[in-house]
Amino acid sequence: MFKTIAIVAKPHAHNIIEILNETCEWLSEQGIKVRVDEQVAHMLASKAESMPREHILIGADMVIVFGGDGTLISVARIAPELSVPILGVNVGGLGFLTEIPLDELFASLSEILDGKFTMEERTVIRARVSGAQRKSKTFFAVNDFVINKSAIARMIDIMTYVDGSFVARYRGDGLIISTPTGSTAYSLAAGGPILQPKTSVLVLSPICPHTLTNRPIVVPDNVQIRNQLLSKVQEVSLTIDGQEVVHLFDGDEVLVFKAMEKMRLIQRVGTDYYSILRHKLSWGKNLDNP
Repeated sequence: MFKTIAIVAKPHAHNIIEILNETCEWLSEQGIKVRVDEQVAHMLASKAESMPREHILIGADMVIVFGGDGTLISVARIAPELSVPILGVNVGGLGFLTEIPLDELFASLSEILDGKFTMEERTVIRARVSGAQRKSKTFFAVNDFVINKSAIARMIDIMTYVDGSFVARYRGDGLIISTPTGSTAYSLAAGGPILQPKTSVLVLSPICPHTLTNRPIVVPDNVQIRNQLLSKVQEVSLTIDGQEVVHLFDGDEVLVFKAMEKMRLIQRVGTDYYSILRHKLSWGKNLDNP
């Protein structure tokens, strides 16, 4: 099932070289062809194939990501149309997506190679940015698109429509449009709800709204969310998964919609999202919980 496995790692993670050498050797012993991101491959003793990160998913049956959620998201954004299954190994911080701890790595890999795993598909989104001062361009996000002002700019105005129906005129620091996967990221910090990853919805979370009645709203994920920037403030940006930034001009439109692609995550049998929430966020814990 998995004949070629790609490996991408956060280059400066603690003990990452030792971990990668052991992983490459173990996979090779199982008869797996291994290719490694060139950012770390040159530091390894392993003779695994070295490839640029932008090409490493081509022809791969699976990619193992060593890092935190940011590293995993950056890999998912390389070539979403390939839909290569991703296994996340947590060598970062919180790690909602990179759920496998290092001390369970090889036991988990053994089970996965034996076919004992589940494949979870996550909704991802695209945004088409257009306006009088630019050529239309489309972007891809796993977590969220954020329209926000710079630290020193005044409030911005965003007119938001869902499938042509007017929703609100958001005045404040900005607006987050998040997938269920991204609901535990920036949207949560802005007061948005936690969305179970399998739900077919998106959430709009205003950032520091000027009107107290502006609150996050959940909408179906089969709609088009059109946002028009009405602001003379020059320092306004569209931030994509916190990893890419596009400058916006007054009058620009950001049209957000569900992508045809899915992010595919390999998970161990018995993975429980709610236990992850309790463990990672101390969510729902009280004296009555076991």
